[in-house]
Amino acid sequence: MKIRKSVRMASPLLMAGIFLFSCTKTNKDQAVQAPENKVDSVETKKPQPISQPLVSEIYTADPSAHVFNGKIYIYPSHDIEAGVAENDNGDHFDMRDYHILSMDSIGGKVTDHGVALDIKNIPWAGRQLWAPDVAFANGTYYLYFPVKDKKDVFRIGVATSKNPEGPFVAEKEPIKGSYSIDPAAFKDDDGTYYLYFGGIWGGQLQRWDGNKYNENGALHKPEEQAVLPRVAKLSKDMKSFVGDVKEIKVVDEQGKTFTEGQNDKRFFEAAWMHKYNGKYYFSYSTGDTHYINYAIGDSPYGPFTYKGVVLNPVDGWTNHHSIVEVNGKWYLFYHDVQLSGKTHLRNVKVTELKYNSDGTIQTVTAYQ
Repeated sequence: MKIRKSVRMASPLLMAGIFLFSCTKTNKDQAVQAPENKVDSVETKKPQPISQPLVSEIYTADPSAHVFNGKIYIYPSHDIEAGVAENDNGDHFDMRDYHILSMDSIGGKVTDHGVALDIKNIPWAGRQLWAPDVAFANGTYYLYFPVKDKKDVFRIGVATSKNPEGPFVAEKEPIKGSYSIDPAAFKDDDGTYYLYFGGIWGGQLQRWDGNKYNENGALHKPEEQAVLPRVAKLSKDMKSFVGDVKEIKVVDEQGKTFTEGQNDKRFFEAAWMHKYNGKYYFSYSTGDTHYINYAIGDSPYGPFTYKGVVLNPVDGWTNHHSIVEVNGKWYLFYHDVQLSGKTHLRNVKVTELKYNSDGTIQTVTAYQ
């Protein structure tokens, strides 16, 4: 009883104390939280992509685009979840077939023509089909593709079809003298075809010096000249090289090649060639700095003088593109990871590409 009475007697004082403490605490809390509330009140707008994936039923990347018979055909890599652990050599890009896409016009309906070539139908293949390209000659479509042979060395193979969408039948052996990755076929005005290729790191280009293979070939040091991309003239039958594979020099305005340390400008992978107003435009990915750059020359063999950036970095680690003219306008095909958010599960896109009056390219930013 006494205890209860003493509590009741103390209640007014206790309540007053609690009230004062509560007010003080509330004011302190408000003072501390105010900056947070102010920050929260400002809406952070996430950059939005300027274009949407061309297909969403499968994952696609590395789009090589061409116009055949008035229709746009896209020859991409077909990304899958292979369950391979991610590493710097790109083993998680364990692609096993190619699907070909087409559309009648930019922005039109996209058709997936299904499997055009499966790795199990390439007699000499071991693993990892990577970025392909296609050329048309002799009434035939030639699909150029990199894949590791049974000794785990990247070579470039060729497969043929009478239809641009395939299916394609692979030759029994890789192209003699070929190596590394990312073949890009280019037809010059005189009808001569060239194949550009190469990629460092997982693409193994650093293992080739003077067209000779060295299993222990290492990446170049920052102060050393960067590894150079390659080009070879194609024979009339489109299945072999004419002469030796040549290095391509990409140089600065003073004519100097870039060092490995200049990795925002030097070549890494994803070679592409197109011609504009009589000039040769060699474009490529810088890999670990994620730019698509371009350089201009007067010969398909170069040298090519660096001019700037075609495409700023996209979401995802890789960046790989093609540039094609469609009905008098130029377009850039590329990829990012909008659909999956995963480096190895990509989606191809397209946007218009514009030139300045002096022939330089207006840099594209894929988000706004």
